Amino acid sequence: MTGEAREAVVGGTVLVVLLLAMVLLQGDRDITAEAANGGYPVEATFNRVDGLLPGADVRLGGVRVGVVERQRLDADFRAVVTMRIATATRLPLDSSAAIHTDGLFGDKYVVLEPGGEEEYLEPGDEITFTQDAVVISDLLELIISQGKMKQKKLREQAAKGVE
Repeated sequence: MTGEAREAVVGGTVLVVLLLAMVLLQGDRDITAEAANGGYPVEATFNRVDGLLPGADVRLGGVRVGVVERQRLDADFRAVVTMRIATATRLPLDSSAAIHTDGLFGDKYVVLEPGGEEEYLEPGDEITFTQDAVVISDLLELIISQGKMKQKKLREQAAKGVE
């Protein structure tokens, strides 16, 4: 193969890979755009939504199926999150919602887990099974306090062994 032919093959391969990547990314945007513009609203109530913002992803099986539309407080000072879900995504009545973080300090997003019911959520319905956002600083404090308690027990055991 000559140098010019090799360059043409490599260039063609790169072009095909770029086009394929663009098609895959566009398909992902279509789902989110459809959810934002024409999907149906569903609400979920959480005790805390630290860092979850309007426009955040709503994912099902790792795939974006919607967006967080807005947040408000209810009469009991709990966070009510309104999500707009793509019309093609049907959620069973007993589905659950949890707030996750993308990586250790990344963006927050909502993860939906479908239930087993045969009836589906309708526009405006509420997901009743929820899991709040985990605050990293609270988690670190818990780990540190457990480590200190373990150290204290080890010192007490060592002191008893010396006597």
